Amino acid sequence: MPSKYRGRVDIWINGSYWAGAILGSFVSYIFLNHFAPNVGWRLSFLLGPVLAIFVIIVGRVLPESPRWLVTHGRQEEADKVMAKIEEAVRKSGQELDPIDEDKAIEIVPETRYGYLTFLKLVFHQYPRRAILGATLMITQSFLYNAIYFTYALVLIHFYHVPSNKIPIYGLAFSIGNLIGPLVLGPLFDSWGRKQMIAGTYIVSAVLLAFSAVLFDAGVLNAATQTIAWVIIFFFASAGASAAYLTVSETWPIEIRAEAIAVFFAIGAIAGALGPVFYGALIGNGSSRTGLFVGYMIGAAIMLAGGIVEVFLGVNAAGKSLEQVTKPLTSIDQATPATQAATTAAA
Repeated sequence: MPSKYRGRVDIWINGSYWAGAILGSFVSYIFLNHFAPNVGWRLSFLLGPVLAIFVIIVGRVLPESPRWLVTHGRQEEADKVMAKIEEAVRKSGQELDPIDEDKAIEIVPETRYGYLTFLKLVFHQYPRRAILGATLMITQSFLYNAIYFTYALVLIHFYHVPSNKIPIYGLAFSIGNLIGPLVLGPLFDSWGRKQMIAGTYIVSAVLLAFSAVLFDAGVLNAATQTIAWVIIFFFASAGASAAYLTVSETWPIEIRAEAIAVFFAIGAIAGALGPVFYGALIGNGSSRTGLFVGYMIGAAIMLAGGIVEVFLGVNAAGKSLEQVTKPLTSIDQATPATQAATTAAA
């Protein structure tokens, strides 16, 4: 994606998770209300493998990243992929601007990059970015999974919603999560990364704390509680998507896929703890105090994520990935003639 649009496109793609959640909520409602209980949930589970088929198809038709190809010594393939992309752009009626030769970077391709390379970057070259990526992933994953995987328990125990009606509330929750990235996505390019990431984290934290007070006071019902969640996660969903955006564009291009995987795994650990923690606080619904405390803790965690972004965030809007982070394979001066055959200009 062109750097001018990279932020919004990444936010939109990450936010599309909730398009799947909307589909899942809608289908679950049909299956749970029109089939026997012991059949409906099984049919819902079977949708997963069916949708996975589309992932396989998409994976086969998408072009490989030219950056990945050229940094791994596959320059011929990279040239072919770039030619196809450029041809598609021209066919759409757009003109490609000539590239300034001053922006050329000389690289010496490698074939493999392992975890040792990644750890070296984490502890020696980019410790601040490692802290930033881990914090954003952990905070959003903890809050998201904590709320998303226990909202049914809250509705059942505190608001006495019948279990077969839960998907309706999940549908509303998912719609709010999808609209947030779609509406706020362009601002990550126009206003900037630090402003929007910190802003979405901090605003969602404040709103969650406010809703916790209302919950503890007993002034919310099932509908208004869901509306509160929708508003909170309108902002939190865009912020959560931006956590993936941050990791994907602030690490060297040769290793960023590995970086995304590692930081996602770190976030997943926190995400696994969230539902357990909140599930224990909910209990049988006899007291609101525990969950109130839990919501305030969640708000504090999101606030911490926003503050870390304020101090450690990287302004990557409108910049090429090479401008944001120097490639590992780049060299500072021209290579000797003997290496010219294995050197690619990116």
